[in-house]
Amino acid sequence: METFKDKFSKEKVHFNLARLKAGGENFEVVVHPDKAMAFRSGLADIRDALVYDHIFADAKKGLAASERIMKNVFKTSDSVEVAKQIIQKGEIQLTVEYKDRLREAKLKAIIEIIHRTAVDPRTGFPHPPNRIEAAMDEAKVRVDEHVKAEDQVHEIVKKLMPVLPIKFEVRQVEFRIPAQFAARAYPILKSFGSLQKDSWQNDGSLVAVVEIPAGLQQDLFAELNRLTHGDVESKIVGTR
Repeated sequence: METFKDKFSKEKVHFNLARLKAGGENFEVVVHPDKAMAFRSGLADIRDALVYDHIFADAKKGLAASERIMKNVFKTSDSVEVAKQIIQKGEIQLTVEYKDRLREAKLKAIIEIIHRTAVDPRTGFPHPPNRIEAAMDEAKVRVDEHVKAEDQVHEIVKKLMPVLPIKFEVRQVEFRIPAQFAARAYPILKSFGSLQKDSWQNDGSLVAVVEIPAGLQQDLFAELNRLTHGDVESKIVGTR
């Protein structure tokens, strides 16, 4: 009898599983690993994640899971509904190549977060991304591909501090924008941070206070300078 493993070998299709142990039984489903991870994150349809919509007790041996046991454990014997629970709650088998791609993407995301939200306390300016990456190498920081980038930043920054001075700072910056640019500047201000104050003057100009991560300050200044051709006034009115 040809098993699914034999079939995949003949078709040269990579064999990946999502597994879940529940009710004392083993349940497996054959998946595309990247799409299964995307489904778990709400970014893909379950049908795209499945190579086959069969539920197995042991996929490599071609042993199907009992419908009676599935109904007892999952309250349904519908294979797609069961597959959803297996992927959401179980372990997804990932290739080394996929893990490397995931880790690289997390690394880039973490570097970008640090670059945009932190500064060098000696200069008040953000560290360049390549400097942050070099410091991570020097500090032997390990990125966990299974944890959200935002949730890793705090611990990673603590490890970086001995080799890279970092300070997280939020600044309140006041802008005065001439009337001819005010309407177009308003959404730019809102997109960079929290608008603390917006006061439209009698001449149509805009006075606004925006609270932004210190690392974004220069980017916001650059955007407003491009829009107004440098005709914008700004000053820092607070930090925390």
